[in-house]
Amino acid sequence: MLTAIDPSTGETLHSVEPANPQQVERILADSETAYQHWRHTSFAERGQLLRKVAQLMREDVDSLAMLMTEEMGKPIKEARAEVEKSAWCAEHYADHAEEYLRSESIASDAHHSYVQYLPLGVILGILPWNAPFWLAFRYCAPTLMAGNACVMKHDPHVPASAKAIAEVFEKAGAPAGLFQNLPLETPAVEAVIRDSRVQAVSFTGSEKAGGAVASIAASEIKHSILELGGSDPAIVLADADLETAADVLTLSRIINAGQSCIAAKRIIVEAPVYDRMVELLTERLARLTVGDPREESTDVGPIARADLRDNLHRQISDTIRAGARCMLGGDLPSGPGFYYPVTLLTDVTETMCGAREETFGPVAVVMKADDEAEAIRIANNTPYGLAAAVWSTAERGEAIARQLDTGQVAVNGIVKTDPRLPSGGIKRSGFGRELGPHGIREFVNAQQIWLGPKQN
Repeated sequence: MLTAIDPSTGETLHSVEPANPQQVERILADSETAYQHWRHTSFAERGQLLRKVAQLMREDVDSLAMLMTEEMGKPIKEARAEVEKSAWCAEHYADHAEEYLRSESIASDAHHSYVQYLPLGVILGILPWNAPFWLAFRYCAPTLMAGNACVMKHDPHVPASAKAIAEVFEKAGAPAGLFQNLPLETPAVEAVIRDSRVQAVSFTGSEKAGGAVASIAASEIKHSILELGGSDPAIVLADADLETAADVLTLSRIINAGQSCIAAKRIIVEAPVYDRMVELLTERLARLTVGDPREESTDVGPIARADLRDNLHRQISDTIRAGARCMLGGDLPSGPGFYYPVTLLTDVTETMCGAREETFGPVAVVMKADDEAEAIRIANNTPYGLAAAVWSTAERGEAIARQLDTGQVAVNGIVKTDPRLPSGGIKRSGFGRELGPHGIREFVNAQQIWLGPKQN
């Protein structure tokens, strides 16, 4: 069963029967049929569908947002923003897909030679629970605009959100089978990856699960892109605007109750301003309201699941036992739901759990660096390489960015995903890119065309 539990109460919301083998077969067959038609549509026709989807989501933003709030505890004001951002992603690719996939002429010995970008077929998206709408549209908007069909295997804990996403496409008049929700328990997805009708896989989730998905896809000679975990560093140097840095890093750390791959996980502060930065972070984090995600006043909702909260508390407890100072939070609360207090750990060193592991919750880890060189070394001392931030002068920050082993760097700003810009990681944070012009080219056939006669 696919069971959604309200993380604010711990009570079961609803359960959904997973698709049986006959239903899976029908979904894949219908998807392949839809692709054979959709591949021949124009960018204008594809864009018309995506714009209608965006319109319907905006018209129904409150009810769609509440599904996320109920199933995974996202504060309602953040959930509304996620629906709006998903609509923006759909509109962005509707407007720019043709430009991103325009044929490119390349000189050779041909009379004319060029590369054209053609669709691949049915693309499987395997998605996590922490941003149910945004991660679905980050995958499907470019994939559909490139002429492919989508089969979405969403996380088992957000079945109503997954169903609603598929229903929006149905209401928008999408061809039957073009975008389908595939409700499956996780072990059953391997057979879908191996199915000959699935041409490639987009996966967002844990490092362990991503490794398994990539291995299965590779064994079938299929392309995959992976967006996995991160232990994202935020370097704050002595010449930074500390007040602004503290504002932005506080927000970065607690969005979605800290359950974000690109949230600032390790705040690395240069020694001369370390104490002041700790003061500023303490002031801001202490003002945040933890509570019912349905309330507009709530800044931080519950952790999505009990097991995730237990693991977070283990990480924090291990870090404190190793010598870190706990300035705020750090206690496992009693009562219903999976709440965890906003927590600030300082004097964290590289050997401590809070610096070595990805922390998925409202906990800020602050580390001290003697100088710029040490800050860069600490930032790169991780198996992950998703994103990073640098707070300094713009010129200095840009120079430091070249030395950071991450897929994206924000200088004097928040690390975020944006439909206009490519996003993805290196090292154990995954491979491939989503979003921007790079993302739409992940799931296409870059076909080379050579037209004779041969030229001397």
